[in-house]
Amino acid sequence: MEWKDGKQRCKWANPSNDIYLHYHDKEWGVPVYDDHKLFEMLILECFQAGLSWECVLNKQQAFRTAFDGFDIEKVCAYGEEKIAELCQNPGIIRNRLKVRAAVNNARVFRGIQKEYGSFSDYLWGWNEGKVICEKDKASSPLSDAISKDLKKRGMKFVGTVIIYAYLQAVGVIYSHEEGCFLEHRQI
Repeated sequence: MEWKDGKQRCKWANPSNDIYLHYHDKEWGVPVYDDHKLFEMLILECFQAGLSWECVLNKQQAFRTAFDGFDIEKVCAYGEEKIAELCQNPGIIRNRLKVRAAVNNARVFRGIQKEYGSFSDYLWGWNEGKVICEKDKASSPLSDAISKDLKKRGMKFVGTVIIYAYLQAVGVIYSHEEGCFLEHRQI
């Protein structure tokens, strides 16, 4: 694949989408410890189920606006009127089940924050704060375990494949492909 800047990237990065390239180069695989960003990424990954990540990423700004900047307290307080409004918003993915899941998952996320002190402590505690380097997988024993626990707590759209993608996105799992200029980045 030809890249304008001559750098090789992971095969999934679309060279004609600047938003996607920025995400690949600057965000994907970078460890995230901030609960606000962890919440945003979890909600976006849940909306991605059955769709391409590029589709969700292209709508990220619209999601931020629609979901009040991913302010967890505001999202937890959403009622039927706000859910109906979100389901009519043409800027986001208007799947009623996913919208309801986002509100539900916010409440579970907040419960985990209260239990562990932060969602970051919960998430990074699964692997003692260490980044896992692995490639060419869609799930792992770690994503299986986290998915199972989140489902037990009541979250929706958090199957092992979605959780694996989430772990890659927030840097718990580092998966830049062979030949990518970021393959051996120091984390």
